[in-house]
Amino acid sequence: MVQVCLNGRRTAADGVAVPMSPQELARSAAEAVAAGATSVHVHPKTPCGHDSLSPRVLAPALEAIRARVRVPVGVTTGAWAEPDPSARLARVRSWPVLPDFASVNWHEPGAEEVAGQLLSMGVAVEAGIWSGTGGARRFADSPLGPAVLRVLAEVTDPDPATAEASARALLAELGAAHGRPVLLHGEEGGTWPVLRLAGRLGLATRIGLEDTLFLPDGGRAGSNARLVAEARARYGTAEDGAGARTRDGNDGAGQAGSAPA
Repeated sequence: MVQVCLNGRRTAADGVAVPMSPQELARSAAEAVAAGATSVHVHPKTPCGHDSLSPRVLAPALEAIRARVRVPVGVTTGAWAEPDPSARLARVRSWPVLPDFASVNWHEPGAEEVAGQLLSMGVAVEAGIWSGTGGARRFADSPLGPAVLRVLAEVTDPDPATAEASARALLAELGAAHGRPVLLHGEEGGTWPVLRLAGRLGLATRIGLEDTLFLPDGGRAGSNARLVAEARARYGTAEDGAGARTRDGNDGAGQAGSAPA
């Protein structure tokens, strides 16, 4: 499984390749899926380029993307889009068009309530566990842990020299992760080292302009599709060297327990 993360918290200042409008998101998603992405993660944006959980922003983005692709589409519920936990929960409750899944960052205030609301609405949950936070500990104690779709192990270390070690430390913190599949990814300079590690460990991963603007050789990535194509080539090479992978019957993500710490 290689998920594409289309835009993240980036803005137009990061370059024209970053999709912002519903139409740009749909086109970029279609190109990325054609390049081999098996699911889509998106941050719906206001016309000013800010992440938003408003139904008036989220619904057009989802509808445009779904008109172009037939893979699962997920959104963020990050606290930066709506800092007040009560208001964030109200936003989620108001969604008339539902994503297939949504990421919930377990270290953020109100995470359990947002996750519970999503599950009650039939929306699958990616449990976002960031390195360098208390998210892994909180998730280990969460009664909702066994109900999530997968764990999104997010390595926030941007240093290519240390990101792999940070990733292994995060996986050790997660332990069995309630037996849920794990998607491992890095960001900025740590993106490619962590992606290769995911391939060696047989874990799902993700790639896209949210995580990095650059190819492994340092060249500027011109599109999400280019990143996905490059990721599949490098992930496949790492995977072949690791031998057979452990598979989950749900969506092809590896199990946390299969990853050595």
